[in-house]
Amino acid sequence: MALELEGRIIRKLNVQTGVSARGNWSKQEFIVEYQEGSFPTQACFNVWGEDKVKDMERFQIGDQVKVSFNINSREYNGRWYTDLRAWRIEASSGQAQAGYPAQQPPVQGAAPAGAPAQQAPMPPAADMPDTGDDDDLPF
Repeated sequence: MALELEGRIIRKLNVQTGVSARGNWSKQEFIVEYQEGSFPTQACFNVWGEDKVKDMERFQIGDQVKVSFNINSREYNGRWYTDLRAWRIEASSGQAQAGYPAQQPPVQGAAPAGAPAQQAPMPPAADMPDTGDDDDLPF
């Protein structure tokens, strides 16, 4: 079964190479962040073969991509390992993806970029509601 996911490349790992009984091989892993409900989620994909690794060079960190992939799991010494093997990677449309809003211009009078965020002061203990519990543990 082939699956697709759209997100933003947040990391590209180093290319790995080696020699097996079938000859030379190369692989590269990359991390895509996508929106799952209200929270961003990350997935690690891999591409195998010199041509697919070379194809990854055209994508940079921060690029919006659409990844077509297969899921493959295997057992080794009683443990299971799962790969998300990408077989097609293409640039997403130039529009902002859901969960990744386009950059907004700064609001007039807002703190400059890099300035520490202002937080609301904590209310005094006397203003906190009384729950009737003398136990302050949350569980």
